[in-house]
Amino acid sequence: MGIIKRKKMGLIGLALLLAAVTCLSLTFGQIPIPISNTISVILHQLGIPVDPEQFTAEQLAVIWFIRMPRMIIGVLVGAALGIAGAVMQGIFSNPLADPGIIGVSAGAATGAVLSIALGWATQSMFVMPAFAFCGSIAAVVLTVFLAMRHGKIPVMTLLLAGVAVGMLLGALTSGLLTFMNEQKLQQYLFWMVGGLDYRRWEHVYMAVGPVVLGIGIMLLLARHLNILVLGETEARAVGMPVFPFRMGLLFVAAMTTATSVCVSGNIGFVGLVMPHMMRMLFGPDHRVLLPASALGGALFLVLCDSIGRIVMPPAEVRVGIMTALLGTPYFLYLLRKMRKATF
Repeated sequence: MGIIKRKKMGLIGLALLLAAVTCLSLTFGQIPIPISNTISVILHQLGIPVDPEQFTAEQLAVIWFIRMPRMIIGVLVGAALGIAGAVMQGIFSNPLADPGIIGVSAGAATGAVLSIALGWATQSMFVMPAFAFCGSIAAVVLTVFLAMRHGKIPVMTLLLAGVAVGMLLGALTSGLLTFMNEQKLQQYLFWMVGGLDYRRWEHVYMAVGPVVLGIGIMLLLARHLNILVLGETEARAVGMPVFPFRMGLLFVAAMTTATSVCVSGNIGFVGLVMPHMMRMLFGPDHRVLLPASALGGALFLVLCDSIGRIVMPPAEVRVGIMTALLGTPYFLYLLRKMRKATF
């Protein structure tokens, strides 16, 4: 079997595994529902005739209005963080880069805490996500503005600017938190940990367009990212305008990440761990790596959410905690591996 065929089979296998995990995630929870009943509910809601006695009204409500939006948000957020992480690692030529490296997460946190401090977050479910999204985009714009010199943005300067902006926004967030009462602090902490609970169809409608569009654009530019990874000299030698493509990929990845953060809170390690893991399995070709990272990120996030629902019943462990618990050991392994390669 050729290498290309093996990679295609690997992607198909990931997609099938994701489909299986998403189906199983709909059956897990405080109210276990058989897979046959779950499938009947989905078919019924899609307009396909089924025997109404195959499920109860309670099962219909749990599957379609609670677990289905939660699962879809998990797939969208996981795929967005996974592919954005792969793009960031390609742009910066650094396997430890993730979507938050240019201030996306810090900007979202500042926007979210600002909406809570102003008391607007309780007025509508869309206020906090909107503030978080605006904060993320503002952080990216500020990072790029600080890093730009004479129409060029050196990669190392962009990284340092991202660190500086992240520290500045972290200080602003901490300052706002000191003036909050206990109730508002709990509201911010609940968002900051990151989770998929209490997601509704409105969140799905809010995220699906930007996330799908962003993933589509990044997949279309995968071949150009392969050339960018070779270096600016090689890219210019083949006639590629380096700056527009690099900035375009950077902003698409940032906006996709910002959309994900605004509907799920701050979820770490997906954009860091999954692209590196997929790179070891599928190689560095971004035409394969990007879809693999999207599938792997979605699979990892849905799996973490499912485990968090069953590990400590009747309580739930939020998915942001689960990704950190499962992602930290691999991150430490990666650091150790890079250290050995250095010395």
